[in-house]
Amino acid sequence: MPTPTLRLMAILAHPDDESLGTGGTLARYAAEGVEVSVVTATRGEAGRFGEHRSGPEHPGPERLGQIREAELRAACEALGVRSLSLLGYLDAQLDRADPREAIARIAGEVRRLRPHVVLTFPPDGAYGHPDHIAISQLAMGGVVAAADAGSAAAPLPGAERDFRDHPPHAVDKLYYMVATAAMWAVYESMTKKLVSVVDGVERQATAWPDWSVTTVIDTHAHWQAAWRAVSCHVTQMSVYEKLRDLSPELHEALWGMQHYYRAFSRVNGGRAREHDLFEGLR
Repeated sequence: MPTPTLRLMAILAHPDDESLGTGGTLARYAAEGVEVSVVTATRGEAGRFGEHRSGPEHPGPERLGQIREAELRAACEALGVRSLSLLGYLDAQLDRADPREAIARIAGEVRRLRPHVVLTFPPDGAYGHPDHIAISQLAMGGVVAAADAGSAAAPLPGAERDFRDHPPHAVDKLYYMVATAAMWAVYESMTKKLVSVVDGVERQATAWPDWSVTTVIDTHAHWQAAWRAVSCHVTQMSVYEKLRDLSPELHEALWGMQHYYRAFSRVNGGRAREHDLFEGLR
């Protein structure tokens, strides 16, 4: 009897989240034959264009969104992602999206693609980024709504056909991508200090204690694919300029291990640390 194909979905906020946050993981599982999909909420139109956030050199939000979408598609190809879905919400305004509509749209993608495992941002958005916090909440809501048989008869406002036309689907496991203090130190030493200023208050990256990390994924064999994907995001590379000159050994250290917190699982549990997102499913 053939082994059923496993499916992995990342639900994220911006182009480049898939590469910087989960690139090694997505590349590893794609190489293993897992069907990998990415749902991205925005096109990143509020981001930088090289060194510029405004001015005559900046192409403007609409054009930048088009450019970043093309970069995202190239990055997904480098990672082996089979399906990319863009929700089209405005960058830097995701926390103002209608939550019922956004949850229904995410639930539609979950029902259509039927992942066994979902990855998303942790509740604190990694470093307090409002879009990251919003997608964490919306992803969890979408996973719950996708499994609700009652929702099929009365779809939420704004739900797409995928939500109405596909039967309910219960995700087996959901993970938050997290980082330990050691990983944040390595990352910020090679890029920049990650902060988000919200309502005049500076938010910084907060490490997860080592003991709280439930899952560590070895991605050393796939760091080159992760770096190729990161490099596809040309408009954002001024932030990561130091990465261009890293030795292969430092690149491997940066992309070779990824950490997760198992937010829920219907198939396994306990204190033992996992080394496979599909533990309990294989």
